[in-house]
Amino acid sequence: MTAGRLAGSSRHGEPWRVGVLFSQTGVTAVVEETQLRGTLLALSEINEAGGIAGCEVVPVIYDPQSNDRNFARLSHRLLANDGVNVIFGCYTSSSRKAVLPVVERLNGLLLYPTLYEGFELSPNVIYTGAAPNQNLMELCAYLLAHYGPRFHLIGSDYVYPRATNQLMREVLADSGGVLTGETYISLNADRRDLVPVIAELRRTRPDVVFSTVVGDPTIHLYQAYADAGFDPRLMPIASLTTTEAEVRAMGCAVAEGHITAAPYFQSVDCVANTEFVRRYQRRYGSDEPTNMCVEAAYYQVHMFARALAQTRTIETDVLREKMLGATFEAPQGLVEINAASSHTTLWTRIGRATRSGQFEVIRQSARPVVADPYLVGYGRTAPHA
Repeated sequence: MTAGRLAGSSRHGEPWRVGVLFSQTGVTAVVEETQLRGTLLALSEINEAGGIAGCEVVPVIYDPQSNDRNFARLSHRLLANDGVNVIFGCYTSSSRKAVLPVVERLNGLLLYPTLYEGFELSPNVIYTGAAPNQNLMELCAYLLAHYGPRFHLIGSDYVYPRATNQLMREVLADSGGVLTGETYISLNADRRDLVPVIAELRRTRPDVVFSTVVGDPTIHLYQAYADAGFDPRLMPIASLTTTEAEVRAMGCAVAEGHITAAPYFQSVDCVANTEFVRRYQRRYGSDEPTNMCVEAAYYQVHMFARALAQTRTIETDVLREKMLGATFEAPQGLVEINAASSHTTLWTRIGRATRSGQFEVIRQSARPVVADPYLVGYGRTAPHA
């Protein structure tokens, strides 16, 4: 019996059960905890409004502890044992790839709220984070135009950074850029592991440090950079993965001047975001920042709930069809799940970190950008406001 048949539809007032897999401990908890918060905020809003068909949506929550094997094991438990058919979860691409064969085999549905390297399409995943054409392509063009052609790439040692840096190398080669070095560090790296990286930067003096470091080592990288006396006005760290959460953890003064590309920053100026930030901080504290990962985790739950209200069944095949093509006024602006790719049409923005811990948006698309996960339109960038 598949998980979909186990989950079925809510009867006799029984709650809808959904799985939640975000790490509350381990090296990537600094961001995954915020994704958990965004998920729970959305669920509380849905339930406070009466639930779906009069029934609450109840999360079954596990802590995978930033461990890919745990993600695989717990996703199987959710689908096979817990009567769950839909999972909100995963931050790293390696955790997503660990869960992918499980949801495909048991016909579950994973809603994945994190930017990733592209080149994937599964009927059992809805991708609500950015694909490379929605962040990397535009960031690279901006950096080449404003800082120079010489890039040093540094990433955590797993699938997302290596795949993303391969793409960055190709983009630089096509655009006249120069690679001064490429370095990988452990997901468990500490400050001592950054010593040779800083020495290499001091020796080669690139124009840009492109970081795909994730989790706690992000904090160590930026702090080591600041301790070395480098100037972000001359050699910024530019990232797709550094959010307001890491900025808060490393210290706002340490992050000031560095650059991130993302669909969403807390500083986005629109009514939907103002209300989202207000509700988030009312629940979690006035000093708790939002970020692109918590925003995607939040709005994907609401999009799921809208589909569930229409289908009255949580079975994968029915629910997925209703979610494909759906739109939602998210905190970042209007988004749409593309029916052809299961990826989400998102905004492209580039922000510079300020001393307040926020990002000043210095460049953004004039309209949402359709995800191109296989880069069929390679080299095309978004029009600008």
